Amino acid sequence: MLNIKKLNVVVKDKKILNDFNIDIKDGEIHAIMGPNGTGKSTLSKVILGNKNYEVKSGDILLDNESILGLSTDEIARRGVFVSFQNPISVEGVQNSEFLKTAINARRENAIGLFEFVKIIKEKAKELDFPEEMIHRAINVGASGGERKKNEVLQLELLEPSFIILDELDSGLDVDSLKKVCEGINKYLKSHPKTSVLIITHYPRILEYIKPQFVHMMVCGKIVKTGGYDLAFEIEKKGYSDTSVISGEKVNE
Repeated sequence: MLNIKKLNVVVKDKKILNDFNIDIKDGEIHAIMGPNGTGKSTLSKVILGNKNYEVKSGDILLDNESILGLSTDEIARRGVFVSFQNPISVEGVQNSEFLKTAINARRENAIGLFEFVKIIKEKAKELDFPEEMIHRAINVGASGGERKKNEVLQLELLEPSFIILDELDSGLDVDSLKKVCEGINKYLKSHPKTSVLIITHYPRILEYIKPQFVHMMVCGKIVKTGGYDLAFEIEKKGYSDTSVISGEKVNE
């Protein structure tokens, strides 16, 4: 699905990613944890082709094809979806029109109005997403929970094959987080080949969307990989504890 090889990235002459490597296969769920400033969110932006980040060397392969140099919309059309930490609001663009346009960008034939209305109402009801929010400008007047539910609504309608969840739990209360994660888990159950990369500081979200692999990221590279239990070891001992950092080094 996604293979990143010795990726080196700089921003304004500052190195952010340092020989970064990861290999995510079809249907796998991976989580990356690390302190602030270590490059976790930079990684998601580089995968999506953000031109503010300069790739000095290395490669990003999606289904064995390099996506470096592609525009963000081209990468999205190939099935990559990012749920951002702080989804923005967009004045003047109705949520329903945005969703319909995005769906049609990935279809050979435009979706019919009746089919679209039926699907969007069903998905919104499942997420406890207020129907009136569908007809408002994107995220205008929306709470943190409504913004994240809106992103899950987008996810379910666009049917991506690779999902990046960047600080999904940011700004969510317990009930909203549970509902959002239920929506994602339901999608993954019906799309078993979909792969997920979770970027987080804390293991709370991992209790709802359980990864097979947890990676500890420090100074722009992965320094340790383990299973689900590694997340709680990190929470207990912190990122600087040598007993956590020591052990198997990955992709080196």
